[in-house]
This record gives sequence, structure tokens and C-alpha cells, in this order.
Amino acid sequence: MIDEFSRRGFLRTAAALATVPILLPADPAVAAQELPDFPSDVALYRSAYRNWVGEITADGLWACAPAGPDQVVAAVNWAWRHGWRVRARGASHGWSPLTITPGTPSDTPVLLVDTAPHLTGLSLESPDSVRAGAGVTTEALLSYLEERGLGVTAAPAPGNLTLGGALAIDAHGTAVPARGEQRLTGHTYGSLSNLVLSLTAVVWDEASGAYVLRTYDRAEADCAALLTHLGRSLVTEVVLRVGANTNLRCVSRTDIPAGELFAAPGTEGRTFESFLDRAGRVEVIWFAFTELPWLKVWSVSPDRPLTSRQVRKPYNYPFSDSVPRPVADLVGRMVSDGAWYLAPVLGNAQYDVAALGLVATLSADIWGPSKNTLLYLRPTTLRIATNGCAVLTSRAQVQRVVAEFTTFYRERLSAYAAQGRFPVNGSVEIRVTGLDHAADVGLEGARTPLLSALRPHEDRPEWDTAVWLNILTLPGTPYAEAFLREIEQFVLDTFDGGYARSRVEWSKGWAYTDEAAWSDDEMLDSVVPGSFGEDGWREASGVLDRLDPHGVFGNAFLDRLFG
Repeated sequence: MIDEFSRRGFLRTAAALATVPILLPADPAVAAQELPDFPSDVALYRSAYRNWVGEITADGLWACAPAGPDQVVAAVNWAWRHGWRVRARGASHGWSPLTITPGTPSDTPVLLVDTAPHLTGLSLESPDSVRAGAGVTTEALLSYLEERGLGVTAAPAPGNLTLGGALAIDAHGTAVPARGEQRLTGHTYGSLSNLVLSLTAVVWDEASGAYVLRTYDRAEADCAALLTHLGRSLVTEVVLRVGANTNLRCVSRTDIPAGELFAAPGTEGRTFESFLDRAGRVEVIWFAFTELPWLKVWSVSPDRPLTSRQVRKPYNYPFSDSVPRPVADLVGRMVSDGAWYLAPVLGNAQYDVAALGLVATLSADIWGPSKNTLLYLRPTTLRIATNGCAVLTSRAQVQRVVAEFTTFYRERLSAYAAQGRFPVNGSVEIRVTGLDHAADVGLEGARTPLLSALRPHEDRPEWDTAVWLNILTLPGTPYAEAFLREIEQFVLDTFDGGYARSRVEWSKGWAYTDEAAWSDDEMLDSVVPGSFGEDGWREASGVLDRLDPHGVFGNAFLDRLFG
């Protein structure tokens, strides 16, 4: 895939990846031959599949856009009867092969079910809950809530994610309570999955001998496996608990050295922990081979501070919404000419763009309704590969996790560079969230999402926090997989259950060998399942198998992971 990039074609490729595919109706004669007896009222077409970074692609797959849940069921039952598999598709904003596996040929009997065109209903179920279709985007959902004085504590930065896709992989933002802050009713510091009150999914019904729609209350045992299902089910609609909206102030800083921000625990100064205690909502973007990270700190601010600029729309960092010319030129040289040694220059260019852009756009100190500061990433930003994990620990140990991780990362990056190898040319991103405590939803007997990385550890009740760690680099960067394997093994060895333990971030890169992600046998066979507890993994797998005994919702990678 990387060979398709060129210096002049880089921006055109990025723009194309950001464009929603045009859905051209299929030729009825061809469809009748290749998909005999397919439900005539369900829109059918050929479609390409591209994941977020374009590393996983498939051309000419059959896809459909059901007009409603009943049509989803009709398409699924057709697939079951004809030996096909079904993959739900929303925004395709992911990295891992949970939807389509690499190298999927166009004649593979797999049907993409596009949720975004029609499964987009929104309505208030009650004053503190909202019913939403799986295809609605997070931006549309948050806008709808904002208009009614409602909101969420945290959300992922991209607003184009579909809700169904976000819930399938326990999507999250960055938030823990500041010192002295009390959780608002209807809010959670965990993932979006922890807000679900009920969900409707397509499941096998033994009595009728077919797949049917069934609604699961959050207190039902089976619901625990569906709250984060990794694409092993198809959810059409959910009801979410929501709470009163808040105004947030977001202050960006680019003047604190990494050595100070990521200092050893107990160090005085402007440490990561100090900002977390003060505001509870922190994100760090640390460009490779630079010393000054971009630090974002959100704080609850009912009234606009005098120095803050009020924002009435999201995406308030235009310098990161598109690829600036200096960055695009450097990226073009790296991917087309193999000039990977320019990674330090690119890192510093990205830092300069951020530091200068914050000043030029008056966006270093912004304030407004939560949506307008939480959503800041458009599809036109630089497409880049990323690994990911969540480290569960206690709030008091967050600085230690950050310090140990960043020290090892810096040491290994320097060691590689000394050998003329530059495996990272993007950034390290660090976020912190609470865990998925089922009680947050305010429903008696509510179940915890079994496969959420934020599921509390049964034997370690003091672990109340997750530190999310990501390393970003351009796809095709030499030595990236070997470097990320070293990082992953360090994380596993260091956060081994003593004072912290890691879980993979489902949508990102993990299970690295020296050559590829999602490929290490030990990770797939034992480490990943074991991180959720033998009983929890077995329970989730058993429920998903029972609700889909014919394996309609799956692919070769998921078969391997759950096999």
C-alpha cells in the first residue's frame, strides 16, 4: 500500500481516503447471478473497503445499505442460508483486521452491511437517555444531545465514528475525576460502552430457525458480551444513559519539557500527574525526536474564563485538520524516496506546526459546550498507523506508568537512531480514563462489558484508572514492527500485574512480530485472552458463539483469536 504514495499524490490520496464511497446500485442481472434470491428491497452494490490508514483494503466486495433493522435481518438470513459472512461497516475508522482481513479478494463470500446511510435515528427515550441507531456518527449524536442540554464526559476525538463501531471496540476519550470532583449523574469516566442501557442485536433464534432482532437489557447476562463485541455481532440500535452537558475549557501548552512532564513519581514541577489532579482530563501528543510535547488540559468551567476564546463548533485546530505543505513534502520524500532518516526533521516540523498554529488560530485556550472541545480530529488529517494498549493501575501510580513507559521509549528510539534506523516518525499519545464501572449507568443489576479493555480487574479493586499508550508512525516505515514489538514486550513485562497490567486497544496495532501486527501466536493464544481472565474470556466467547452459532459475524482473524 505504501508504494502507492508519492510526493505529489500524497495529499490526493489522503483526500480520497477521507471521502465517503459513492454507492452505485448493482446491475440487477449480475446481482441475481452472484447473489441469488437476495432480498429485492435491500439496496445492493459493489464497494471498496479501506481502513483508516489504507493498510487493509479490498476492492469490489458486495455491500448493502439496509433501510432499517428489518432489512438488516433479511440480509443476514440471506447470508446464513447461502454460506456467506456479514461484516458491519460504519466509518471504517480503525486499524486492526476486525472488519476485513488483509488480502481479502473481491470474490470472497462476505457481505458488507453499511449502517451509516440509514441506521441513523435519534430520539430521547427519557429526560436522561437517548435512543440511537448504530450508524449515527458521534458528532451527530453529541450535537443532538447538546441541543437538549445533554452530553457525555468524554468522547473520541474524531466525530465521524459511527456509534455502532465505537461501541464494538470500547471507544473512549480521556477523563478521570479531578481531585474533589464528583461524577455527574448519567456520566461515566469509562468507555462509551459503559453508557448503554439496552441494545438491539441480530441473533440466532432456535425456535424460529433464523436470525432475529432481539433487545437486551443491560442487566441481562448476554448483554455483557455484546457491549464490546469486536464485530462478532451486529447491533442495530442502542439506548444510552446521558447526563447534563458541561462547558469545558481546553488549554494547550507546548512549553513543558518531556523530562519534566514525564518525570519519575514524586518529582516536583509540572508533571503529568499534577495536571491530572488539577483537571482530570489530559492528553499528550509527543512528536518523535522532540523535547516539548503538545499538552492538552480540559477542565470543567461553567463560565467562560476571561482569557478563553469561546468556540461554537468542534474541530478548532485547523492546522491539524489537513496536512501542511512542509509536513506533506517531508512525508512525500520519506514514503516515495525512502528518506526515513528525515524522521527527526518531520517530528520537529509537526511540533512547529502545532506550536505556531495554536497561536495563529487563537486556539491555545478555548471554551464552550463539551462537544466543541472534545471533537478535534477531521478525516482530512494525516493518516498514520498506530499501536495501542491500556494499562490498568491505581490513580496514585499513573505518573510511574507514564515515566517508565516514556523512559524506555526514548531510550529505544535513540538506540535505533544510533544505528541509522528511524522506526517512529509520528508521535506518542497518552490519555487517561476511568474504568467501566457498571454502577455508573444507574440501572440495578447492570452488567460490566466483558471484553472492554476498561473492565475492572476482579482481584485488584484498587485499580481504578487506565493509561492509554499509543505510538504513531507512517505505514511502511522500516523497522516499525520490530520496534513496536520491543515496546509491547516491555509493557507486558513491566506492567505484569504487580502494580499495573496491560490490555490491548482493540482498534489499534498489537500482537507484533518483527514483521507484522496481529500475528504473534503467544499474544493471540494466551496473553490477550488471559488479560481478561480465563472465566471472563470464556464467558464472552461462549455467549457470542451461542448468539451466532453459524459464524455469520466473523472473519478469519476473529476465528483465530477466539478459536
